[in-house]
Amino acid sequence: MNTDTKSSPVVEGHPVYTYFQEVDLIVSLLKELSATHPQEETQKWFNIFNELSTIEKRFLRKENQLFPYLEKKGWNGPSKGMWSFHDTMREQMRLLRKHYSDNNYERLKADTPYLIDNIYRLIEVEETVLFPNALQLLEDKDWIEMSNGEEEIGWMLKNPPIPYITNETDANDFEAKEESLFANEGFKLNEGYMTLEQLNLLFKTIPLDLTYVDENDRVIFYNRGEERVFPRSAGIIGREVKFCHPPKSVGTVLEILDKFRKGEQNEASFWINYKGQLIYIRYFAVRDEKLNYKGVIEMSQDITDIKAISGERRLLDWSN
Repeated sequence: MNTDTKSSPVVEGHPVYTYFQEVDLIVSLLKELSATHPQEETQKWFNIFNELSTIEKRFLRKENQLFPYLEKKGWNGPSKGMWSFHDTMREQMRLLRKHYSDNNYERLKADTPYLIDNIYRLIEVEETVLFPNALQLLEDKDWIEMSNGEEEIGWMLKNPPIPYITNETDANDFEAKEESLFANEGFKLNEGYMTLEQLNLLFKTIPLDLTYVDENDRVIFYNRGEERVFPRSAGIIGREVKFCHPPKSVGTVLEILDKFRKGEQNEASFWINYKGQLIYIRYFAVRDEKLNYKGVIEMSQDITDIKAISGERRLLDWSN
């Protein structure tokens, strides 16, 4: 197995180069974990295991960054087989963490080698199958876009890698193509794009009452869902928020907005019993990148059924 980033077929900053850098760290941690007795060196074992657990960031980058680009090229195998293998290791790490919490050192010692072997196996498949094929299938513009999106997920590395941009032209060409895509198919948002129809459907479908009051304390938006908690009508648009609440509560609402405007608070939460339902009401201050106050979002939700939830119901059980 080759874990030397110096012999990587790509330059520093390329997502695959970063994956190889992480392999160097992973192999080092696996060797340390193998050489550490969980009962005799409990804290050391746990520290190594915790650092190894950041491999979750690597899994997430592959699942949410690399795999989607491979799917666009018609290669769906990694999204099925390798993702499933990730989940197997996630379950192994969850069990190891439980063994540690239960002080079950016998099980820790017995089960740790399974995780270690699986991670080595994963690295080998990545190096011999996943990355070579991905480098053949994907173009530089794909890797550039992928690199730009990885920061939101993160890396195992202590220092973030440099961005991958091969040259100025590549970056400009990609931006031009991206702008064209948004112009033809919808509005460019911070993440992705949507058409006006899709935006309206989104706000109509989400099971929340949303109202947006701008920095001038006027209502500029509300969503029209199938079942609203509180009644709204088009006449509210442009109305001052102080006229949208009963006299007994308007003072509190204005106080919240004043504290938001001054930067003293960013969120206020309440819950009330209303027509046999438990209603959760939250106010969120809206600020731009320079932290200038841009208004407030009021969100109301019927949480009666949510509050009654206990235990767990996993995704695979949804139809039961």
